[in-house]
Amino acid sequence: MEDVLDVYKRPHDPRFPVVGLDEKPVQLLADVRGPLPAGAGVVRRQDHEYKRNGTANVFCASEPLGNWRRLAVTDRRTRVDWADFVRGLVDAPRYRRAEKIVLVQDQLNTHTPASLYEAFAPAEAKRIADKLEIHYTPKHGSWLNVAEVGGRQAQARRRLWRLRARTQPRQARRRLALHHRRRQDQTEAALPDTGSVVIH
Repeated sequence: MEDVLDVYKRPHDPRFPVVGLDEKPVQLLADVRGPLPAGAGVVRRQDHEYKRNGTANVFCASEPLGNWRRLAVTDRRTRVDWADFVRGLVDAPRYRRAEKIVLVQDQLNTHTPASLYEAFAPAEAKRIADKLEIHYTPKHGSWLNVAEVGGRQAQARRRLWRLRARTQPRQARRRLALHHRRRQDQTEAALPDTGSVVIH
């Protein structure tokens, strides 16, 4: 744990960016019946039944001190998927000039340099591995990963915006919505186009 905390104490340095990496499996759900729209004095209604359309995986890389985040959706979370996502980080315009990417991640068995050698030719795998400085969160300590925490904070912020919009007068709701849109535009501008599916 001390190793990860020491990494987080480092000042922002574009030559050695500290990036948290995490992944999350998600269910792909569809409505069985379409929702009924809201009307005058009636809230939007949605049935609790759903149809399961399989699963997917979301990789998240977050550099909090650089105010940057990247999400990519994959069908699975295999060694090759992890290796492809990491190569995308290493080759991204944002990190081309970085000497090392300081990567903080959990101890999943796919999160190792060996995965790079399974996915790529040895020379390419070594090139990518040489650009990484990997630090693992301790077992049962994934809460130390900034990528995981950042996702939870974003969910909490969205819930707070919705709650404020419901409880505040109409003018205040408009100001909050405008402020939220501006913040989204700023965040989207900070996200580079890397060729993968990116979720905002």
